[in-house]
Amino acid sequence: MENEKCDLIHPNGVKEKKLEVIDGCTIKYHANGKTIWSKGKMMDDKPDGYWEWYRPDGTIKRSGYFDMGVPVGEWVTYDSKGNKHKTTTRDKD
Repeated sequence: MENEKCDLIHPNGVKEKKLEVIDGCTIKYHANGKTIWSKGKMMDDKPDGYWEWYRPDGTIKRSGYFDMGVPVGEWVTYDSKGNKHKTTTRDKD
C-alpha cells in the first residue's frame, strides 16, 4: 500500500485514517483527508523515532520519541496556537 491513499473500515465500523508513506515516513490524515493527523517512521509495524501529531487546523498538538513502539525521552504538548505548553520525560522500562 505504499504511497496509496485509502479509506478502510474496521470490522467494528470505525473508519481508518487515510495514510501514505513518503520516503519511509508514515503520514496519517484527519477525517477530512487533507490535514495531517500524525507523521513519523515505522519499524516492524511499530512507531520508531520522532513522531508528531496535529490538530485538524494544522497546528502541532504533541511530539515525542518512540523506541520500537515504546514512548521514550522528551514529549512535548503544545497549546492551540502551537506553542510549547508542557514537557515530560519518559523513561524506557
